[in-house]
Amino acid sequence: MTTIPAGAADPASAGAAGVDFHEIVDALYRFGAGQDLADRDLFESAFAPGATVDFRGPAQRFGIDLQPFQGRAAITEIILGTVAELSTTHTITNPRVNRDGDRASLFALVEAQHLPSQDHTRHLLLKNIYTVELARSGAQWVITHMKIDNVWFAGDPTVLFPAGAAA
Repeated sequence: MTTIPAGAADPASAGAAGVDFHEIVDALYRFGAGQDLADRDLFESAFAPGATVDFRGPAQRFGIDLQPFQGRAAITEIILGTVAELSTTHTITNPRVNRDGDRASLFALVEAQHLPSQDHTRHLLLKNIYTVELARSGAQWVITHMKIDNVWFAGDPTVLFPAGAAA
């Protein structure tokens, strides 16, 4: 297993390891930007066909029982459907990558801001830890499993969980 350092002044200067670091983290960037830009193709490109997204941590924080999302099509429908009426921004920081051949793991902090598109006086800001498993798919890396754990939040949980969210 190779740990690819994120702290290098220029990861790309590290040759193939730097390219892999960028391409691995790019899968998470595609996930966030696909939501923020309402770009279905970009969002879907982040996931393997049989991927899993586990959002139970943040949901449980607000009293919501939520099962992991299974498969790229379901992940896309559920997440893009949920944020369709929201303005979102996802800021991804502190990526740490471990690569083992055509498999990799990624740790990152993600700050996700959610505001109703028609009412920016309300918001829900989440700071989450993402633990992600990835696989190489051709020239790209794709997410096979993503687990999201909430560190803290600020704002109104009903922005993201309108039915029954309790802070």
